[in-house]
Amino acid sequence: MTTQFHLGWFMGFSPDEWNEPFANGGAPWDGGFYVEMAKALERACFDFMMVEDTLMVSEAYGHSREVYLKHALMAPKHDPAPLAALMTAATRHIGVVTTMSTMAYPPFMLARLCSTLDHISGGRFGWNIVTTGENASAQNFGMDELPPREIRYDMAEEYLDLVRQLFGSWDKDAVVMDRETGYYADHGKVRTIDFNGKYFKCRGPLNTAPSPQGRPAFFQAGGSPRGKDFAAKHADAIVAVGNGVAGMKKYREDIRSRAVKAGRDPDAIKIFFCITPTLGETEEEAKAKHARMINSDRFIEQSLAFIAGVTDIDFSAFNLDEPLPHMTTNGEQGSLDKFAQWGSGKTLRQLVIEASGGLVSSFELVGTPDQVATKMGEVMEEVGGDGFLITSPSLRMSRRYIIEVTDGLVPALQRKGLVRSAYATSTLRETLAEF
Repeated sequence: MTTQFHLGWFMGFSPDEWNEPFANGGAPWDGGFYVEMAKALERACFDFMMVEDTLMVSEAYGHSREVYLKHALMAPKHDPAPLAALMTAATRHIGVVTTMSTMAYPPFMLARLCSTLDHISGGRFGWNIVTTGENASAQNFGMDELPPREIRYDMAEEYLDLVRQLFGSWDKDAVVMDRETGYYADHGKVRTIDFNGKYFKCRGPLNTAPSPQGRPAFFQAGGSPRGKDFAAKHADAIVAVGNGVAGMKKYREDIRSRAVKAGRDPDAIKIFFCITPTLGETEEEAKAKHARMINSDRFIEQSLAFIAGVTDIDFSAFNLDEPLPHMTTNGEQGSLDKFAQWGSGKTLRQLVIEASGGLVSSFELVGTPDQVATKMGEVMEEVGGDGFLITSPSLRMSRRYIIEVTDGLVPALQRKGLVRSAYATSTLRETLAEF
């Protein structure tokens, strides 16, 4: 490759690998473990860390909380925004992206929180825009169920319009701090927005000072056609899970085409494909580690419960050794389609084992750091860009896995000239736009 690609990490503010041979204790609630992680990833020159979030204790699998709490899967989970403040306060370069739902946050409060976190981080904050796909979450916010997906996107479009106006309600130079006149801010450079839409109403202006980036970096995961239109219109970076290399290439080309139709430069959008590398000192060691994981009963149960949680479909009702019937959902339809491989005739057990990264693996990566680095370079060259988002099948972390990546895989990528070896910019949006 003649150009480098970007690296991010996808994780949750949830228990680490609490019940594995190299466990970290399972109670990272003071944030210390993730501050350590942020420092390690910064040392490896990652662009950012993305913290996912959900707003419920799921009962989608077996109509019970048991499996989710047994495995600490999707719960307990703590608010990522304070964690972002901790991680950016302890680092200087890496960005932190938190997931915040347009269903759960009033637009003014979200814009104010984003502005505050962008200040605390020195311009390294990003917002992962989600509309929320679980009825159980909606029921925690006074609703019986979520609006249909199309209406959720209509609401999100208006929401984005509103928060953009709030971010722009102060001119960049509104804070003058003129000691001779005694003016801290020029009132002529701060204005109301008087927003009155179909779903939202807000007077404005925002009551925070203009942040270093003006607005946070916008991240989005678009899977459905409407979701891809939304992401292509608004996102600085898109998170995606591809169906193999061909699927990754098709997705990227689709997003870039939609961006052009939306009047945007497609090069202004960076697409990060999720991967879950399994690394070993030898290829045989890595393959054995991967085989142990995907063939364990615990992995199959956790994977099905995780997929149930994001799609709102109870996969415990289906026979593991028979194909799935075709289904649609008001949850994450793109995640369901990716997992189910409609028309393939594969059994549910085969689908789980093949999706060895759960819903977060674009293609299989198993081998030594050098082998995996070579494969990542070959895939990115074929796809055309822009980067990878590293995670684990359960989104949980261990110090061992982090070090395997930061001290094994990343140096191998750097030796091949595939990723950066130093930071050259100061804000997250600048880092994304660097190449």
